[in-house]
Amino acid sequence: MIEKVNLAQKFGRFQEYWRPKIAGELNGQYIKLVKIKGKFVWHHHETEDELFLVVKGRLLIKLRDQEIHLEEGELVIIPKGIEHLPVASEEARVLLLEPKTTLNTGNVQNERTVANEEWV
Repeated sequence: MIEKVNLAQKFGRFQEYWRPKIAGELNGQYIKLVKIKGKFVWHHHETEDELFLVVKGRLLIKLRDQEIHLEEGELVIIPKGIEHLPVASEEARVLLLEPKTTLNTGNVQNERTVANEEWV
């Protein structure tokens, strides 16, 4: 059965920050929703590009040589191998599109690593 996805409703089902939830699957990719506040960790993904789409709020993606400021409705694709640090001074709601095998902390393993993401 084909069902539509209401992003506002899905974001309303969880409160925690930095713990992506799976909202859909497309051609071997997961569509993930994540609430972001504060700083994440510097990391990169060896083999996967990562798309960040800001649904609500503002997001800063720090790179080693530049900063990318995203407003609602804007997106950026971070190519594989590029070290990045997501930051949000206030809560931001972000949609991620990435391969199913992508670990949220990439090459870093720490307390923010989510190995078994949940569907929302």
